[in-house]
Amino acid sequence: MKILSADQTRAADHATITAEGIRSDELMERAATAFSNWLMNRIGPQTAGEVHIFCGPGNNGGDGLAVARHLHHTSYAVRVWLLPAEKYSPDFTTNRQRLPAEVGCIELKPKKLPSLPAGATVVDALFGTGLSRPLTGLAAIVVNHINQSNATVYAIDLPSGLFTDAPQPQDSAVVQAQYTVGFELPKLAYLLPHNSQFVGEWEVLPIGLSEDFIHKTDVDNYFISAASLAGRYPKRPKFAHKGTFGHALLLAGSHGKVGAAVLAARACLRGGVGLLTVRTPAVGYAILQTAVPEAMALTDPATDFVTELPDLKSYAAVGIGPGLGQEESTANVLCQLLRKATEASLALVIDADALNILGSHRELLADLPPNTLLTPHPKEFERLTEPARDDYHRLELLRDFCARYRCYCVLKGAYTALGTPDGQVYFNSTGNPGMGTGGSGDVLTGLLLALRADQRLSPLDAALLGIFAHGRAGDLAAQQTGEAGLIAGDIVRFIGPALAELVS
Repeated sequence: MKILSADQTRAADHATITAEGIRSDELMERAATAFSNWLMNRIGPQTAGEVHIFCGPGNNGGDGLAVARHLHHTSYAVRVWLLPAEKYSPDFTTNRQRLPAEVGCIELKPKKLPSLPAGATVVDALFGTGLSRPLTGLAAIVVNHINQSNATVYAIDLPSGLFTDAPQPQDSAVVQAQYTVGFELPKLAYLLPHNSQFVGEWEVLPIGLSEDFIHKTDVDNYFISAASLAGRYPKRPKFAHKGTFGHALLLAGSHGKVGAAVLAARACLRGGVGLLTVRTPAVGYAILQTAVPEAMALTDPATDFVTELPDLKSYAAVGIGPGLGQEESTANVLCQLLRKATEASLALVIDADALNILGSHRELLADLPPNTLLTPHPKEFERLTEPARDDYHRLELLRDFCARYRCYCVLKGAYTALGTPDGQVYFNSTGNPGMGTGGSGDVLTGLLLALRADQRLSPLDAALLGIFAHGRAGDLAAQQTGEAGLIAGDIVRFIGPALAELVS
């Protein structure tokens, strides 16, 4: 699913109007109808009370006026508040003329703002995607007034004051919506951490924008859904055997952190790897043989840390990092691995302490084999690059990092972002806050390792399937445990069902 910029979204509207031979206000009517039906399905006329709709002078305000008309015709009590302006958009004017005379339509004034009782329903239709500078004057006063109320706020397309494609100026006035309803495709602004306080929960409704235009439009950002992964995860052949799905090597664990190796190993096995060997210090041998009998344990000569790299000729993919520690001898193992993996064209997955070693020895980044997959959380990524000024700058750093080192990078978090060597970023749609628990990242590493060992999958497909299935497994687990009770081992249990949903 593509993520269009604000300019591309306007172009998509125009392309739709031209292709279908309709007027712009007819397309606006589609959006208003979709939003109105969505809202009416959530709240009935009795529970909504009086619905306060705040309309700006542009097309977002036109949407709000059309919504007011729909709600009024369905027996909702509606009050419309207009932001005065010298000029109004044509479609705003059209929908103001269509508004029934009995609907209250009041011009906002700085010293006479509407009373919004606790629990009131507010529809924010002040400003949409066309905003290019922070709100000031009466617009900012109105936004702050809405935010200071205890109303439930529903934003049409985008919370007013929020930029679509640029960082938000500090302390600028932005509506803090509990719900944001967009149209056709998600917007980048929905997916960034800083904006969650404004966007709240969001949903995208179809309004029939031109599929041909969307298909032909080049974008840098994508949103991963189950539909977008169709055909990427092949069904297993009837005569397949363990050699068909690859032999993976996992270098993981140290004294006190063997649990990370166990979680990653279990996830790798549940991810469908044919064979798995775990290289672990001697302290982890008995634990692994007991906890993960399906994996082969290859012990290091050292008791507490991995200090030697085994022969790599048997493996299709190597994962390194979970619970590994950062001893100097362990860092030397990573150095050797980078060099030998390049020579042998091995697929690599790098996580956790291995990332921290790279962060402390950035010169090693130049030795990353092409298509290496790294899985940092934001702090680990910062150690590999630099502190990000804001969410948009972080995405720039992600694109630059992946292009420079010809790698794939999974930036973990809500809407986990996958950066690719060609500058694309894919945002994941699965997962939940319960997955913010120790060991969840180790599970992701193991799953990605299994998929990278499967030679039927491209590096991109393996990464996309891995992050989606990891989040989906967490969602399935949370249905049983609840988010607060979710632990990493629960995610492992649902990897199989999550992958089964993706089989083409």
